[in-house]
Amino acid sequence: MAEIETSHNPTLEEIQNFKGRYPKQLWYLFFSEMWERFCFYGMRGMLTYFMVTELLMNEENANLQYGATQAFVYAFTFIGGLFADKILGFRRSLFWGGILMIVGSAILAIDPHEFFFLGIGFTVVGTGFFKPNISTMVGTLYKATDPRRDAGFSLFYSGINIGALIGGYACITIGKEYSWHLAFGLAGIVMTISLLTFLFTQKSMGPIGLPPSDNSLVKPILTESVGQTAPTAPASITEKVKTKAWHSYAVYIGSLAIIPVIMIMVAKTEYTDWFMYTIGPVTLLYLFYEMRNYDKAERNKLFAALFLIIFSIFFFAFFEQSGGSLSLFAAYNLDNKLLGTFTVDPNGVNNAANSLFVIIFAPLLGLLWVSMNKKNREPNTIVKFGLGFLFLAGAFYIFYTCRFFAGSNGIASLDVFTIAYLVITLGELCLSPIGLSAMTKLAPAKLQGMMMGMWFLASAYGQYVAGLIGAGISQGNENDSPYQKLLTYTDGYKQLAVYALIAGIIMIAASPFIKRLMSGVK
Repeated sequence: MAEIETSHNPTLEEIQNFKGRYPKQLWYLFFSEMWERFCFYGMRGMLTYFMVTELLMNEENANLQYGATQAFVYAFTFIGGLFADKILGFRRSLFWGGILMIVGSAILAIDPHEFFFLGIGFTVVGTGFFKPNISTMVGTLYKATDPRRDAGFSLFYSGINIGALIGGYACITIGKEYSWHLAFGLAGIVMTISLLTFLFTQKSMGPIGLPPSDNSLVKPILTESVGQTAPTAPASITEKVKTKAWHSYAVYIGSLAIIPVIMIMVAKTEYTDWFMYTIGPVTLLYLFYEMRNYDKAERNKLFAALFLIIFSIFFFAFFEQSGGSLSLFAAYNLDNKLLGTFTVDPNGVNNAANSLFVIIFAPLLGLLWVSMNKKNREPNTIVKFGLGFLFLAGAFYIFYTCRFFAGSNGIASLDVFTIAYLVITLGELCLSPIGLSAMTKLAPAKLQGMMMGMWFLASAYGQYVAGLIGAGISQGNENDSPYQKLLTYTDGYKQLAVYALIAGIIMIAASPFIKRLMSGVK
């Protein structure tokens, strides 16, 4: 394991008292996350198509496999966040996760047909250690009352999508046109760039992300950023470090030992069902157990966070059709002309359009929130969530209308499909980066990683349900004509539009009650 910088210079107070719109450390995390997301979204965009065309799965099973794989990816972010909180610290968790992701990409590059599930197993566990912890480090750059936090997360979110844009289009295009070995290998190369970026810039993070024992002396400053009264520093820091050392090695060994289990559970989706039926209730019980240690105000904030987490499950279940049913819809039912001029791969557009629109609109929306905050007109977090669902409803209705822009051959307009992604992106920007920010504002210091992990665990359930929805939409249409597939898929998207509309109305109606639970957190 690489030596982790332990210098407390600059201090957390100096970092949080930055001048201007963004702290410089945000840019370092921005670039590290950008390349990691190239790897992740590059492979995500290939999964369903690769399983149908190369592993010769039927569409229903491919959707279920996609949902299972993505569910475990996000479920392990909860576990990764928990280990970061209690043992490793955010930096070591991030480094270890990056190493596992590089190994997984290398395995897939060697032989994606023979070692598909082995490579996926390494990637699942690696992402679990990497993803929640870098997001938590972003939240720690800001004090709890800093109105620039949402703008910072929106900028960070655009970094995610620069990587997703390039990786999402490049990997599947290279795989389809040249070589799947090269496509998976490229994902591993850029993950290496991500890890090196983090290693060479971590000195600027001061105490942020250090293991819990190393970070004890800066707790009074760290907890100020999330509004919790700081605990007294332990009497013997040296003794605590020694206690944690073997725990760290146990985490490394355990994470390797679990990979064969992940392989089996992803390959057999019925095992995924059992896992998802278990992990959610267990997680809630653990959260309620931890809540005993906090006062009523802190517990109310956690309940508000839980409300956001539950509704995010429904959002991601619909949104993540992009990697499942929408991927197959793009392959079978879209033309390859954009704006009547540009010849593009419709699967590449499906993978990259959302990211392109995020890059364009995320900074603008972040600036809009800051501007509205100065005028005391910024909508609260719950209303933003509700707006996200309303945009989501509009997007899926546009996906439905693709049937009206198709010929008798079942091939629909790529332009209309792309417009739907513009609308769905506006919904995502109202919910996802705001949700990340809300978790860091509502969670006590000791539960930062856990709550960020729970946010991604909600994404796991969203991915799982997305696979079930995609499988339901594609069930029985294996031998259908393209036109019949068009009608089947678009009927499903119309139903999703209705459900998203109902969820948005409920969110906005519940806003006053949830706002009271948040105790002034906006």
